[in-house]
Amino acid sequence: MATSNRLLRYAESRKNLTGCACGLAGLALALTGAAGPLWPVVVAALYGAGALIAPPERPDTPDFPGVDEQLDALRQDFATLRGYLAEVELPPAVRERVAELEDLLEALLAPGWVSDPEQLHVLARAVRQDVPEAVDTFVRTRWWSRVTPGAEPPERHLERQLAALRDEASVIADELHEAEALRQQTHTRYLEERNR
Repeated sequence: MATSNRLLRYAESRKNLTGCACGLAGLALALTGAAGPLWPVVVAALYGAGALIAPPERPDTPDFPGVDEQLDALRQDFATLRGYLAEVELPPAVRERVAELEDLLEALLAPGWVSDPEQLHVLARAVRQDVPEAVDTFVRTRWWSRVTPGAEPPERHLERQLAALRDEASVIADELHEAEALRQQTHTRYLEERNR
């Protein structure tokens, strides 16, 4: 079975097809009498030359998920993250920061906004890595801070981490806002110039 697959692949390959085309040219030479009595050698030599000069086979390009598919998966992961954040016990001030960040991420992940792969990467990193790690580290550190009083409260670090993540997401929101404002201005100019 494997041998027949290999033979079928070779029969469809560029090398074989180019070799066959050159072999047909050798056969045409033989039919015109230009190849003489050694025409089988000429046909075989032209087939071999064609097979050697043919470009190599290229493997198919991998089919990676598009931006829409990546966003759908990221939205599902965000829903999972929201469920996790709802279960975690957080101080009220930290809970407010988490809610602000959640609202901003939810707005950015809404259909039709993010299409730039770099922005998508930043959002994916925040949802899948940064926010869960920050909250999990807070929960673990808070437990240890009960054992060792007098240490810096872990809430401060979590608040700073959430503020940094919100700033990072706000940059994306600002970029999207600027792009939409520019689009609106361009359309206004177009309409005004069209009516002149």
